[in-house]
Amino acid sequence: MTILEHPAVARVRSTLAAAGAGGEVVVLDEHARTAVAAAEQLGVGVAQIANSLVFAVPQDDGGRDAVLVLTSGAHRVDTDAVASFLGVARLDRADADLVRERTGFAIGGVAPVGHATPLRTLVDVALAEHDEVWAAAGHPRTVFPTTFDELVRITGGTPATVT
Repeated sequence: MTILEHPAVARVRSTLAAAGAGGEVVVLDEHARTAVAAAEQLGVGVAQIANSLVFAVPQDDGGRDAVLVLTSGAHRVDTDAVASFLGVARLDRADADLVRERTGFAIGGVAPVGHATPLRTLVDVALAEHDEVWAAAGHPRTVFPTTFDELVRITGGTPATVT
């Protein structure tokens, strides 16, 4: 089985095609578990990498909801600012189990689309500064090119300042 046939990558490819997204999934030579590693392999700036970060939102009943923040690889998410934007008390970093349960992806390959369950999604407005951005495609060696506007459209996301 090739990487493009991996079930998670196939799910992303199918979702992208159904959404009418313009870019094709690209297989990198090496795993790109960080924005810096992905940018180096693609020959682009780290700010053009759209990191898919899942955060846990604690619920009053002790449960956890999840939110996906697609942010520029050039900076860190301000969890207090994002929590305030969402109207919640706080955001916690999601553990691997929550990420897998809600997205269907392992950490390192979380794509902005093709999730196991619908996720509220915020898209960093800093990504709009670039004509092309790159996002994970379901495996640590796969990415796809897109634009800020397309990312908002295909994810149903909300543009937000996340830093």
